[in-house]
Amino acid sequence: MKIPTYRIKELRNQTGAGIMDCRNALLEAEGDTGKALQILEQRNLAQVQKKAGRSANQGIIEAYIHTGGRIGAMVELNCETDFVARTDEFKELAHNLAMQIAAQDPQFVSREEVPEGADTEPEAACLLLQPYIKNPDKTVRDIIVETIAKVGENIKVSRFARFELGG
Repeated sequence: MKIPTYRIKELRNQTGAGIMDCRNALLEAEGDTGKALQILEQRNLAQVQKKAGRSANQGIIEAYIHTGGRIGAMVELNCETDFVARTDEFKELAHNLAMQIAAQDPQFVSREEVPEGADTEPEAACLLLQPYIKNPDKTVRDIIVETIAKVGENIKVSRFARFELGG
């Protein structure tokens, strides 16, 4: 089956996956873009699970101050190498996570941090479970998984802080 170049480019623009990965996914899906997206997502999850055990000791601390200076947030985002920490994809992720924290006021990074018997809604209280502010169809975890697939390294949110004037 011959896959037109524009379809491969279209899928690559949607996912950020490599050209050959997009081509192979489209071939496997017999040209169906929806199925190809699912195939790439499954492959991304497999990659993420392989990388999950790797140590992530490098990274950046990103700060975001909301317009008006009344709300701010800081996030420590870690990866495996300083090379990846300097990439535009990683810096953009860190900035967007700081904005997410300022906007949504999560209390914990993940569900595992929520104390037993806590009276909180995990989807609202945990950063990784929250709907992503720039695309509510995805969670913050989904966005991190996509970035892991793009940069090829493990990425973890270590900690964050949110500040509100008078709060």
